[in-house]
Amino acid sequence: MLRGTSTVNSRQQFELIDITAEIAAALREAAIADGICRIYNPHTTAGLTINEGADPAVRDDLIAALRRMVPDLPYRHQEGNSPAHMMASLIGSSVTVFIADGRLQLGTWQRIFFAEFDGPRRRKIHWRFSPD
Repeated sequence: MLRGTSTVNSRQQFELIDITAEIAAALREAAIADGICRIYNPHTTAGLTINEGADPAVRDDLIAALRRMVPDLPYRHQEGNSPAHMMASLIGSSVTVFIADGRLQLGTWQRIFFAEFDGPRRRKIHWRFSPD
């Protein structure tokens, strides 16, 4: 399958969830040797990012930094999740990874993370593999 949708279940309000293994498994099933992997998040209070996955403290630090950058303000949006919208805009809604020799071309420490800013929730992500 060259494209699909996966479900991500967050357990906390702020959380970085490693989705690398799931995307890599879908890539193996697709049997794409070379190309591009695109992952898209259709939610306005969550994002996607690539960062270090070896040390869990990096995830905690990233969330702490985002919480500091996005202060509690008297936001006009009445739903109460305006900081989540701001953080999602800062992180972004998609990532692109090259595929070579049937593998995601991530750096040694890199992992793909779903960034939850308004959890816990059940979310979806869409992925697509484009062969060269």
